Amino acid sequence: MSAFRKTAMTVALCTAVTISAAVPQAVAKDGYFAGKTIKITVPYGPGGTYDQYSQTFSKHLGKHIPGKPNVIVQHMPGAGGSKAMNWAYNVMPKTGYSLLNPLDNTVLNQLMRPEKMRYDARKFTWLGSSNQTNMMVIIRSDTGVKTWKDMAKRKNIGAATGAASYGFIIQKLTSRLLNYELQVVQGYKGSAATTFAVERGEAELNANNWLTYASRVPHWFEGKNPFARVVVQVGVFKDPALPKTIPLLSEIIDSPLDKAAVKFIGVAGLLGRGLVLPPNSPKHTVKTLRASYDRMNADPAFEAALKKRRLRLIVASGAEIQKTVNDAVNNASKEAVDRARHLIYGK
Repeated sequence: MSAFRKTAMTVALCTAVTISAAVPQAVAKDGYFAGKTIKITVPYGPGGTYDQYSQTFSKHLGKHIPGKPNVIVQHMPGAGGSKAMNWAYNVMPKTGYSLLNPLDNTVLNQLMRPEKMRYDARKFTWLGSSNQTNMMVIIRSDTGVKTWKDMAKRKNIGAATGAASYGFIIQKLTSRLLNYELQVVQGYKGSAATTFAVERGEAELNANNWLTYASRVPHWFEGKNPFARVVVQVGVFKDPALPKTIPLLSEIIDSPLDKAAVKFIGVAGLLGRGLVLPPNSPKHTVKTLRASYDRMNADPAFEAALKKRRLRLIVASGAEIQKTVNDAVNNASKEAVDRARHLIYGK
């Protein structure tokens, strides 16, 4: 056999090996999710809006992912949601098959309690969001409270999951800025549990996003003598579902530093309810899942499913949320963060 033929055969063999190796890799990517199960982790127990949105994601997201994988939900309550956040950042498998419905107050916790939060919000990959919402402080009407001014006349008892939860943060923030006495009972497993605590009389008030109440207990706020009233809301803009007479916290305080602290806290509402991948997930899964999430948000069947649960759809893309998170972390005023921390945690 001539040297030329030997060389030609060697090149042909190497080419064949290269092609055979390349084909499975291409197929693996194109069919990466086929026959797989994607798991969405919820940082609270069942029943709240984190769970309701996640359950709806689980029934619709898979239809828009190439390969149509099965999607399921698991709950990991604890430490006001930070248990799941820390786990997702440090332990969650980085395969593209594991997702987290992150806390809307992810950035707040990272900046105000860095010793407790073992994550960097900027390094999660945000796939998108399906809602944006303000937080409301509500209180039972049998307390005699009709407006936020009345709360300063009495001692109030609130309910929250833990010190890292947005509900706890808002209750403590408003109590300090509006000068009302407050005891917060902690340890509930989610917003549904804190809502039932108010209904059962274990607490008089709590703070959740409006959809928690609108989807579970809309009757609370009906009629001339409602069971409960919204006294104040925290967010960037007023929630369109509420009467314009319900004030934003930022409207009824005067100190420029306090206003800056409230603005910092209010950014959490822009993150809403969505999904993230843990850091260093495969790049091709990021592109695929972001596109799939966008298609789900645009699907009328998904919006209809949310409406059945009395949930709404306010869309933000992964790139938009990623920018919001990055800007919030990078540009947060130290003075505003320190003031918010002092108001909420007394440190």
